[in-house]
Amino acid sequence: MNSDVVELVRRMLQGDVRALARAVSLVENDAPSARQILSCCFPYSGSAMRVGVTGSPGAGKSTLVDGLARRYRAHQATVGVVAVDPTSPFTGGAILGDRIRMREHDDDPGFYMRSMATRGSLGGLARRSAEVAAVIEASGKQRLLLETVGVGQDEVDIVRLADVTIVVLVPGMGDDVQSIKAGIMEIADIFVVNKSDREGADRVEKEVRSLHSLAAQHESWIPPVVRTVATTGDGIEELEQAVDRFWSWLAEEDRLTARREAQWRDRVMEMISHELLRTIRGHGLSDQALAAIGHQVVRRELDPYQLVPELVEQLTRGEKDGKDRSPGHCG
Repeated sequence: MNSDVVELVRRMLQGDVRALARAVSLVENDAPSARQILSCCFPYSGSAMRVGVTGSPGAGKSTLVDGLARRYRAHQATVGVVAVDPTSPFTGGAILGDRIRMREHDDDPGFYMRSMATRGSLGGLARRSAEVAAVIEASGKQRLLLETVGVGQDEVDIVRLADVTIVVLVPGMGDDVQSIKAGIMEIADIFVVNKSDREGADRVEKEVRSLHSLAAQHESWIPPVVRTVATTGDGIEELEQAVDRFWSWLAEEDRLTARREAQWRDRVMEMISHELLRTIRGHGLSDQALAAIGHQVVRRELDPYQLVPELVEQLTRGEKDGKDRSPGHCG
């Protein structure tokens, strides 16, 4: 294990915010040391409550996250936030406006926030969101708030990362509950009707309650509907209480363990896919080579359905047998 990585993680575990920020940056950018950092952090992760907040653009997710963070800090719980912002398809940049919205926490040692750009990832999260969350969690944060980019009905990756998923709806935005129920509605553990001082809040709440049949996957838990006005703080306490009730429900009958096992099953498959792509790139399958393959496939000179299995077979055959896969050690 690289001594610099060991020292960086050691400082991070001792509460060094700069070390945490450095570790997060290395992991987010998939630096050569990222895997060792994650391996060192892994034994210290898994104890935080992970709360995901998702919903349509403009629903007030950031203000809700800020309100929840304030509530948790008032109870002396340490808080980490991972907020995802969209990447421009034209410039590749992102505004990362959540950093501006939560500047009041800058001097709070019990609060840490990281804004991330999607960098083309779909599903509402950035590709390295799970890894960044693990590093922040390992630093000792007791509550992790995970805010997705404004999502549509099929962008539900947050359910693979969060213990508690909050779906935020607002009245008067034209996104009828009926029009989005086929996707994002099924993942909600808790519904929030934000901006509930607007006309139409009663109708949105009524529609959500009429769709409680979508909660079959929650067994005995019926997702509550909490009305909030996040800009004034109205309803934030009730939302916190709803999260706590669901957390208590998860603690019963090993439900939390079952949920996290399912999440890790999916994540391990994603990690394997990522590692295979990395390995293929390392074996000479460059962008130029892929372009040449595309050229040949279009002209029917190559059959992709035979080519891909052959490439994978060559790759796996070329790997050294007996490679050490035991967990790494950090000192």
